[in-house]
Amino acid sequence: MDEIISTTDDIISAMEVVRKYNISYQTLNHYTNFGLLNAVRKRGSGNKRFYKSTEVEGNLNKIDELKGKGYPLKIIAKMLNNTH
Repeated sequence: MDEIISTTDDIISAMEVVRKYNISYQTLNHYTNFGLLNAVRKRGSGNKRFYKSTEVEGNLNKIDELKGKGYPLKIIAKMLNNTH
């Protein structure tokens, strides 16, 4: 279940993630479902998903680095979840 937050500090929408980091919605959803990125919900935002921008940037950099070394996403997810 997504974390529910009341603050907007450091929070960006799914659309902003897609645009800022040049990834597709499909990739964003795949990474979220795989546990590589953690979505949060802002109070009063309905079902819209948001992300902590510092976490997204850090995790996307780690994902790219580890994918470049040949690690599958399943292993990357375990590695990222052990660092949080």
